[in-house]
Amino acid sequence: MRSRFSLTTAAMAASLLALSACSSVQEPVRPNTLVAVKASAAPNLAAGAADPVWAQARGLSVPLSGGTNFVKGETTATLKAAYYGDTVYFLVQYADPTNSQRRGPYQKQADGSWKKLVDPANKGGDDNIYYEDKWAMLWPIGTVANFDKKGCAVACHIGEGKPYGNKYTRTPGEVMDMWHMKGARGATWGYVDDQYADATRYDPKTSPNAGRKSDAGNPGGDYTAIKLEGGKPAFMHKNGLPGNVSGFYYVKDGDQVPFDDSRFKAGDEVASYIANQLKGDRADIRVNASWKAGMHTSVVARKLVTGSKTDVQFNSLGGKYLFGFAAFDNAQVQHAMGDDTLTLIFAK
Repeated sequence: MRSRFSLTTAAMAASLLALSACSSVQEPVRPNTLVAVKASAAPNLAAGAADPVWAQARGLSVPLSGGTNFVKGETTATLKAAYYGDTVYFLVQYADPTNSQRRGPYQKQADGSWKKLVDPANKGGDDNIYYEDKWAMLWPIGTVANFDKKGCAVACHIGEGKPYGNKYTRTPGEVMDMWHMKGARGATWGYVDDQYADATRYDPKTSPNAGRKSDAGNPGGDYTAIKLEGGKPAFMHKNGLPGNVSGFYYVKDGDQVPFDDSRFKAGDEVASYIANQLKGDRADIRVNASWKAGMHTSVVARKLVTGSKTDVQFNSLGGKYLFGFAAFDNAQVQHAMGDDTLTLIFAK
């Protein structure tokens, strides 16, 4: 009896010790917290969600609402995170009914002229028909008052001369790092547009974008408009096919050739802009973005520490990093967003 009791006691002690060790590894995670797992290898961006790293990461569900073109204006994003070496990685997925890249194309008319397609309800910077899919993450750099309570909504200002308001922080010196994935521009080159928002107030002449600004690197912008010359687009994609056949509603810089109107018939559509490759500080964030069967997937990579004053620095693996997330379905500004502030932490 004594021997059996001793063995049982020892077994119980070993079991408790194992549970204790397990709990020290898997500490309770607070709601709305994204945990970046420590990976044994860098995930392959081109593999999408199939890379084995993502099977080890815990998904964070983020309900989003209020977005034009989503079903009932709603979708749910699933975010995962991992880190390896000097880089942090994110997997972003959410239901999106359409793969939208038909951004403001030119269309050939029955009389042979060319016309740029625009949303008839667009009253200025609010196209919800001829646009692209996007998503955005916003990260306070240092302290942004009330971000912990309201998330990126603290920088949203409705009205002020625009259909969907402006983005800026409320106090001079407050800055937010803004990761802006643009599906038919920077993402075609494999980059998320690295931007930021400061306290610049809206002025239609001096600051039409209010606090929303781009990191240094592309003084000419992330795209260049293709102008009409003699009533016809000046350039076309080198494949010579209309966008409604090839799916290319953009031309990457270097793929443009002089326009050949004889290749197109009435109803054909072609790109109205050239997508420029992001450079310098604006090109800190890599992405592989894809769409399949109603699901958008992005795999993102960025250095933990970039050294840029307009970037959030993940310089402490023991730190907590607040952020917000929003998704755009074929919408210039009318995005779906969540009500809660999100937090990124790093697993040991």
